[in-house]
Order: sequence, then C-alpha cells, then structure tokens
Amino acid sequence: MEISATGRLEVRITPSDVGKRVSVRRLADPGTTSEKFTDTVGVLTSWTDGVLMITRRNGESVRIPEAVVVAGKVVPAAPARRRGPAASYEELARIVSRGWRPVESERLGDWELRAAVEKVPREARPAGVVAGRRAGFTRRANSVLPLGDPGLPLDAALDAVRRWYGERGLPAYIQTATGAEGTQELLCAELERRGWVREVTAEVWTGALAPVADRAEGAGVVLAREADEAWLARYQRKGVSEVALQVLGGGPSVWFATVPGGGGAPCPGEAGSSGEGEAPAAIGRCVVDGRWAGFAAVEVDPGRRRQGLATEVMAALARRALEEGASAAWLQVETDNAGARALYTELGFTPHHAYHHYRAPQEQPS
Repeated sequence: MEISATGRLEVRITPSDVGKRVSVRRLADPGTTSEKFTDTVGVLTSWTDGVLMITRRNGESVRIPEAVVVAGKVVPAAPARRRGPAASYEELARIVSRGWRPVESERLGDWELRAAVEKVPREARPAGVVAGRRAGFTRRANSVLPLGDPGLPLDAALDAVRRWYGERGLPAYIQTATGAEGTQELLCAELERRGWVREVTAEVWTGALAPVADRAEGAGVVLAREADEAWLARYQRKGVSEVALQVLGGGPSVWFATVPGGGGAPCPGEAGSSGEGEAPAAIGRCVVDGRWAGFAAVEVDPGRRRQGLATEVMAALARRALEEGASAAWLQVETDNAGARALYTELGFTPHHAYHHYRAPQEQPS
C-alpha cells in the first residue's frame, strides 16, 4: 500500500485509472471500531456513483464503496513469471484457438465468430432455426474470440453476434479472459452490465515440454493421426458426430494417444457391431503448433486411475511434440477438477489466465 512521508496510508488511485491493475485496502467490517482490513488486487473496471468495481484474476467482480477505502495504488499489469514459457495473452489465445478449430468462422473486425454445428434436414429443423442446424460441439468452437476491435460500437457488435449465432440456431457466446497482461476485464464488465451471463470458467496453464517427456517412458502408448472407435469409446462426450470429429482432428499437427486394455465393455453408440472399439485404459490428444504443444482429452478408465497412465500418455505425446520442434506446452483445466490440477502442477504447469464464456441474455417476448 502507498504510505505517505508521515506514515499514513494514502489512496493514490482515481477514476482515471479505470482499466489499470490496482491494489486496494479497505475496511473489512464497515461500522465497527476495530481496524480490520482486507486487500483486493485486480483490474479497476469502473468507478461510478461512489463505488469501485474490481475484477480479480479469476474473473470475480468485487464492489467496494469509496467510504471504506483506506489505501490504493496502481500495480504492474501482471506479476513476473518465475518459471515456464512466457507468452502474451493474445499469442496464447490464438494458439489455443488453432488447436480447437471451428468448422465455420467469420470475421467481425478483429473478432472471430466461430461455429461447429451439424446441418439437419429441413423437416427436422426446430421452430425458428433459419439454417437448419442443431447444437454445436463445445462452447470453445461455438463462441466469439474477441481479440481486438470489432470495428463497430460495442452494442452494434453484440447485435451482430446475436444475429450470426441466431441464424445458426445457436445461443450467442463470447469467450473472454482475465488474469494476465492484455486480458479482457473491461469487456467482461461491459457484458455483465448488458445482462450477459457468465456460465463457464476454466483456466489455461502453461509449462515447459521437456520435463513432461522426461516424467515417464510412455510405454504401451499407441500414437495415431486419427481418433479411432476405441479412442472415441473412452472419450467422455458420447455420440460424437462428424462435426465433432472435424474439430477433434483439426489443427496444425494433431496426435491421438491410446493405452489399450481398459477391460470394459464397448460404450453404447461408439463401438462397432463386431465388438471392436472397446474403451481403452487411457487416451489423450495433442496438437503441435510451432513452439507450442497443446494437451487435451486426457482421460483414464476410472478403474485404472492412480496408476500413472495419464502421465504415460502425456509423456508419449510430449516426446512426439519435441520431435516436431515444440518446446512449450499448454492445456486447459476446469477450476473444480482437483485431480487434474494436482497432476498438472506435479508436471510443472502453472496457471496463465482464466477464461469465461458469457451467454447473451434471453430474448424478451414481444
């Protein structure tokens, strides 16, 4: 906190600092006589009507009345990283997007509108669906990536987004990020003011690739360029469509890893009628893009967990990525997946930024 020459705490931020990363100390219990304080660090997204709004790294918004603020200052945009590969948010966001490609995309200025939906016959279209399509495969492939200026005022851009997704029979989603230099705390705040609802939060983690390859031999892991029926039988998303296969197989250089021998019955709808396609013990996916390798779909048979199979899968994929010239790695992890977070921490990964999917408010009936 800022301390004056007389030893008093000082507030050295003003409304002109909106958009900057700040640290604010406030009274924890307004109205009490005890001097108990709490500190909040994040991006100052607004300062109106005597209330500060600060967005923390994880996207949480904190409202702080001016009356309880006892000190504040602007702080560096992001803490220095002590280990792992360095990357700006925009660089990493583009890499991640190329590793999970939509089937269809369109530019709105610097924004990218993405969709991965399957066409259905005219007679099977739901009422009001113009393009005759159904729900898309994952929010990541069916959301806007808003890097830069949409070329329109925000309200006009949001209207264009809603029209584009409405024509495809999809809800409008915008993927935003918080917690790193160049992320979109201000856009998050503007969406929330307009009634957009945050539905999903996850994190992108990064780490060095070589240590992952060194953690295990990768013995018994089979690598392939395509996801076969056995791989799909272990994949958590059931009823994978042709559109889903396009997304899974899309990317600069994609590899699928399988550890045979799950011992379970074929998953309904995934295995062939001959009985082939039994769910394997573990699977994984990796996409190599220049110096970066992205891991996804690392899944293990529940009956075979805690045997190091996930590490074996990632080590085998990491070796292949190293052979193709990659040196850094990224992956995505849900905030409540304690097991995955423990594994990735052990492998040397650390959080880079959080990302969120905001859904457009429901249309009001006319």
